[in-house]
This record gives sequence, structure tokens and C-alpha cells, in this order.
Amino acid sequence: MNIAFHTLGCKVNQYESDAMKNKSKEKGWTVVDENSFSDIYVINTCTVTNLADRKSRQYIRRMKKINPDSVVVVTGCYAQVSEQEVKEIEGVNLVIGNNNKSKVIDIIDEYVRDSREDILSHVIPTSELIEFDEWHIDASFESKTRAFVKIQEGCNRYCSYCIIPYARGNIRSRSEENILEECRELISKGFKEIVLTGINTALYDDLDGLLDKLDNMEGEFRVRLSSLEPTVINKEYVEKILKRKRLCHHLHLSLQAGSDEVLKAMNRRYDSKEYVSIVDKIREFDEFYGITTDIIVGFPGESEKNFEDTLKVVEKVGFCRVHPFKYSARRGTKAAEMNNQVAESIKKNRSEELISLSNKVAVAFAQKNIGREEVVLFEEYDNKVNAVTGYTDNYIKAYYSCAEDDSEKYIGKLIDVKIDGIIHDGVKVIL
Repeated sequence: MNIAFHTLGCKVNQYESDAMKNKSKEKGWTVVDENSFSDIYVINTCTVTNLADRKSRQYIRRMKKINPDSVVVVTGCYAQVSEQEVKEIEGVNLVIGNNNKSKVIDIIDEYVRDSREDILSHVIPTSELIEFDEWHIDASFESKTRAFVKIQEGCNRYCSYCIIPYARGNIRSRSEENILEECRELISKGFKEIVLTGINTALYDDLDGLLDKLDNMEGEFRVRLSSLEPTVINKEYVEKILKRKRLCHHLHLSLQAGSDEVLKAMNRRYDSKEYVSIVDKIREFDEFYGITTDIIVGFPGESEKNFEDTLKVVEKVGFCRVHPFKYSARRGTKAAEMNNQVAESIKKNRSEELISLSNKVAVAFAQKNIGREEVVLFEEYDNKVNAVTGYTDNYIKAYYSCAEDDSEKYIGKLIDVKIDGIIHDGVKVIL
């Protein structure tokens, strides 16, 4: 049988879709492009905004149009939070919740073998999602450079704009043994960067102990943390992170807003001063440490003064990359019911202003690195600029000019370089 996947949303969803693809290959099924004619379509959904729900519905209908006789399977956060709504979408055959993702391929197999045509649901109530859904990942990703390893599931922070605690359930951690086994397999297959990921990675049971074991694991590789929350980081935590030899000098540290008033309304549990103090501590250790972040503009009640406070923090921190998001209401969250919703035109203007400033601080951070020696993991060849590209340890995009015929010398390897200047959306490097 042929099976196709469409994945919406976060890196955790992408990781889980890769795992489902691998498991379907073990069944002897052929994974085809999502726009191809297929016997089975799996839509791994996101529900972080109302727009994400709408996109999920659009893809569900699109898949069924390609092959009206196909089995359409909906899994992920939208399926978890809105089970009945998904079941009512014409063409859906199976609805599978988040803690059954390891069983998706087996559930489909049984459904097809029984020649069923009705709608079946396998959704465990969110309140019962208390154990990590352990499943072995066959490390046969399409990329051979960077691999994501899921270590944690769920969140209990209940930010006022976020539906994820209702979609992913309570915090639960993957067994250290399984994580290390997967990492060893990935490293043996040539992966040079392990990215630890989860819904709230910093809430893993013993992240400190896990990082210690990875630090002492054999092989040529480095470790990157996908994201950390400021609420769980203090001076001691930072000092522990900084001592790891394998850990990249880069943190994705979610800010969301630089205004204390807005942070309080978001239920973020820290203020801008605390956030900046964490960055200061990191930069005391290494002034070239890369900090990336997420920022929401146009949160309900955000004034012009609040927005200016955010811009000031962006300038002060000097991020190497900012991911800006215009606030989008998600039904079922407290923020969606708040007064003083910000007009779309204001959100658009603020987003453009934030993007402009973010680009300036990113260039400034890159310029500060000119002349430094760094390590780059080259990942692919860019035909448009005739260069291999990858990321430095501190997460600056790097370009090394070479002929395409020579690119295999560099792709998938950790290579010492010298940063030589600004180019495109990153830096040019020389060997």
C-alpha cells in the first residue's frame, strides 16, 4: 500500500511524523508525496490557533479529493482537542489522539485488513495522558546531518494564549535509557547534531543528568537544545549548561513579550528584567553566545508603550534570530475572551516593525562574529548562491562557496571555519 503524510505545526509533530513514516516502511508500505495518489493519507494536525484548525480541515478535505476511496487518518493536537468536530468532517475515517501516535500505523493496518469504512476514534481524554508514549525510532531520517530526539511531552504552564496543555496533557518524560539508545543509533548512522526537543524541554525529569551522559558519549557530534523556558532557568542552571563541551553555544529562550504588563496577562511567570539577567549571565561566559526567541505582537490589551518595551528588549539582548508571531485568538483559551483585542492593521504594522528591528540586530550579531573561528555543520547545497550552507555552533547561517560537484566533501560534516563577512541571511566563511 501507499501512504502519504502531511504535517502541520511544531518540531515535535515533525519528529512524530518521521517516526510514523519509518514504522509504515517496516510494514512494507511505500511512503509517497502528500500530493500523490495514495491508499492512505495521514494528517498530523496542529491546533495552536484557530487558523491552524482551519488549515487542518483544508488538508483533510484536499487529501480525500485526490483519492475519494482512500483512508483518511487525522491525528495530532486538533484531533485530541476537537475529536467530535474532526469526526464530522466529510471523508475522515480514523481519528487518533496524541498518546496513540505510536499505534497509528497498527491501527490503520487493522482498519484496512478488516475492510472497514466507518469512522473510528482512538482518543484518550487529555486528563488521562499521564505516561510518555514510548516507541522505538528507527533512525532512517531523510537528512543525514541533524536529528531531532523527543525527550519530553506535555506542559502545565497554562499561558493564557495557549491551548497546548489541553492538547498534550500533563508533563511526562521519556526514559533516559530510550533517549540514549536512540542517540547512539543516530550517531552510529552519521548524524552530527542531536537536537533535544519536546513540548517544554526544560521540564524533562533530569535534563542535567541527561546532558552529562550525552557529554560523555563516544562519537563526533554536538548537542543542541530546541528551546528552554525562562521560568525554569536560574544562575545555577545557566552555569551547569555552560560547562558542557558538546552543548552548542545557542539557546532558544522564549520571550513572547518585553512588556511586564503583557507578560503578566500572558501568565508567563517572569518579567523582562529576569529574562535579561539570564541572557547577561550567559553572555558573561561567552559574548558570542547565540540567543533566539519567539515574540507575539498584538496580544490583547498591548499598548504602543508595551510594544516599545518589547523593541527595547530586542535591542538590549541582541538576538541572533527572532521568530515574530501576530497574536491569533484560539478558542478555549483565556486570551481569546479578553477585552481590548488589538486590530489586525495594528498587529500587521507592529509585526513589520519587529521584523525590521530583528533583522538589524541579527546582522549586528553576525558582524560581531566576523574574524572568529567557528564550527559549522554543513547541511545542503544552495544552487542559487553556489555554496554549501549550514549553521555555526552559535546558530548563524553560514555559506561556503564551492562547486556543486565538491559539495559532498562538506555536507554532513562538522568543519572548522573562519567567519569572513556578511552575506545573504548569514555569514560567508572560509576554511
